[in-house]
Amino acid sequence: MSPAELVYTAASTNRYFQAASISPDGLVAFGSGKLVALWDAKVRILKVWKKDGSQACLLHVLSHNTFNDMPHSQWRIASSQQAHTGGVSTLALQGRYAVTGASDSAVKVWLAPEKESDGFKELQTITLKKGFPIALALAVLSGTESLLLAIGSTDRNIHLWTGSDGTFVQAAILSGHEDWVKSLAFSPPPNDGEPLILASGSQDATVRLWNVEAFTKPNFAPSGSSTSNVTDELLDAFEASLVNMEDAEDGGRQISLKRHIMTVKSSQNNSQLFSVTFDALLIGHEAGVTSLSWRPQESHESLPTLLSTSTDSSLILWSPSTILTSSTDGTTLWINRQRFGDIGGQRLGGFVGGLWARGGSDVMAWGWNGGWRRWRCESSESDQASTLEDWTEIGAITGHRAPVRSVAWSPGGEYLISASLDQTTRIHGAIPTERPDGTSVSVWHEIARPQVHGYDLIGAAFLDPLRFVSIADEKVARVFEAPREFVEAVGNLRVASLDPGEGNRPRAAAVPPLGLSNKALTDVSAVAEVNGDADDSRTRRRPFEGELAAATLWPEVEKVFGHGYESIALAVSNNKKYIATACKATSAEHAVVRVYSTQTWQPIGQPLAGHNLTVTQIAFSPDDTLILSVSRDRTWRLFEKSEDRYVPLAANRSHGRIIWDCAWAPDGAVFATASRDKTHVESKAWAAVATIQMKSAATAVAFAPVASDSRSRTVAIGLESGEILLYAAPRDDPSQWSCTLTVDKCEQGEHQLASCGEDGTLKLSTVHIVDPE
Repeated sequence: MSPAELVYTAASTNRYFQAASISPDGLVAFGSGKLVALWDAKVRILKVWKKDGSQACLLHVLSHNTFNDMPHSQWRIASSQQAHTGGVSTLALQGRYAVTGASDSAVKVWLAPEKESDGFKELQTITLKKGFPIALALAVLSGTESLLLAIGSTDRNIHLWTGSDGTFVQAAILSGHEDWVKSLAFSPPPNDGEPLILASGSQDATVRLWNVEAFTKPNFAPSGSSTSNVTDELLDAFEASLVNMEDAEDGGRQISLKRHIMTVKSSQNNSQLFSVTFDALLIGHEAGVTSLSWRPQESHESLPTLLSTSTDSSLILWSPSTILTSSTDGTTLWINRQRFGDIGGQRLGGFVGGLWARGGSDVMAWGWNGGWRRWRCESSESDQASTLEDWTEIGAITGHRAPVRSVAWSPGGEYLISASLDQTTRIHGAIPTERPDGTSVSVWHEIARPQVHGYDLIGAAFLDPLRFVSIADEKVARVFEAPREFVEAVGNLRVASLDPGEGNRPRAAAVPPLGLSNKALTDVSAVAEVNGDADDSRTRRRPFEGELAAATLWPEVEKVFGHGYESIALAVSNNKKYIATACKATSAEHAVVRVYSTQTWQPIGQPLAGHNLTVTQIAFSPDDTLILSVSRDRTWRLFEKSEDRYVPLAANRSHGRIIWDCAWAPDGAVFATASRDKTHVESKAWAAVATIQMKSAATAVAFAPVASDSRSRTVAIGLESGEILLYAAPRDDPSQWSCTLTVDKCEQGEHQLASCGEDGTLKLSTVHIVDPE
């Protein structure tokens, strides 16, 4: 058997503010399409497993002990049940209680099972009369065993429910926000005498803080005693009765000073009163607030700090002022302590959600495109209560947010490029990283995003280490050349040592307004305007998510025209002198392969005709004398090089369904085709010599580049189910193929196998191939 080890996974995070959660030990669970991924915040993604159905949009760590005790390769679904008739939009946990809200306007209370086989038990269903829930938060009221449930709704209000023994009753409705309440968060358990703080964030770009604290009925003074306190209480009551939350004449809403009184059962089974009052209005974001999170408090003296993210691409840390807060009138003044992100507002959709890590020393947030940004506080833990903190951005994880359609290695195998329907191409490389024990290990990261396009990217392939060609859902193929910053970066990061060549290589690239072509930047001032200061500090570390889309672009140097419809297939010859392309087609007129010279970018001969429907894949033979093409018309065709052009050689209809992929063996004596008919065919002398039956549709195929003296051939077959199968056969008998390894979506000599799929992930595995005895 050939063992395989998963080396690298690139995956994005879904566009839901509750799509990620973190354990106290720093293990992040996040939804990526229909997958759930685990990321050790100190290392990389550890595990990805499949979730059937729609996208994974709600995650919450139920118990961090589970993460510590269970190996990352043994995760499985323990319980699954139908909860709502509409899509689940929000989730909250407290102890064994779980609360879910959905677009069916229902909020359901569940009790987590004590035994794995029992499943969740439904305790109560709360139906909102107006709107539907989009945010939930749960907390325990101090001095009681009762729970306080806050429901943020599309009716712009916050609904408070109190419950004991799993039964909740409505307690109050908090008004004030002018738009949907998108997020809610209760502060950590307060100290004695301090209120519980509920933070609410809204689409109206504001954050409101509400104090929940024990309330004692006022005792009116007897006759003859001081009446000042009585007068104050009466005035407060009178003011509360007058100031209601009603729409003002200008359409805005007034700030309410009303005190909401709730009655709950205390731990001694007595009734206890709690009051909820509006405390502070936090204004700083320029667009809707997407998530809120309180900083874990290391000590009682630590300042409470609230993290808020917004679609204006900003992340703000709020905390009470230690100087301006009055200690006599009970008011609290909250200030903007730190602000991260981008200036300018709403860049690329802003931030979707944010989390605290490392006990409050790290702040992490993921954006609209699914990538993470991370900042670290360098001050010591003893200085957490200090108002002065030094924050520095550090690296995080990235990934495509749409199906990945193509992956290709650089000529030397130092890095690889991926193309996705998220309209980007991305370059991934292994960066030598020092371990705590002093040893070095290569860790894969995204190191450049050379193309951010206006059309979905279909394929990309290298012409040389510093040039690649890509095709998109357009009629043009585009050629890109690396700028000087990329050459310096891969050298400084020890990913590869590249020769920049002669001549003036542009410093960077940028996309002009309303343009699709990356333009070269050579002027220092122009580079600084787009990418910041033109120093070399950025090239000595891997780029952050905020820089990848702007500071790592490659200039476009050529466009290749010819097709009448959108491009669909791309291949580069092994000597890098030719490229072959095909487009979508419904007739023989357009179902052709066009070959171009990479020196002049002019066509080589006439288009290669023969197919009747779209050509799905093209492959050059190892010596570039043959071109193999496969099509939706269920046929493959061979074209042979004759002088300065290619001519038809052979054709065959070996499959009963569409043929998705094709590949040549390293010696050029055998080629393989993969089809939706669940078969994989090996052909020699242009006749089928073996047909391998798959359990699901075969969608991809590639031969391992084994040594010339190897006694066997190894082929990797990708299936529609997400599995990758490795088959081997003796070199002298290509009809005898046997399965040597199944690389599952989650499983763990050397060959590196890169794969990509419709799930939006890119994976890199190390496969050890051994010749059979």
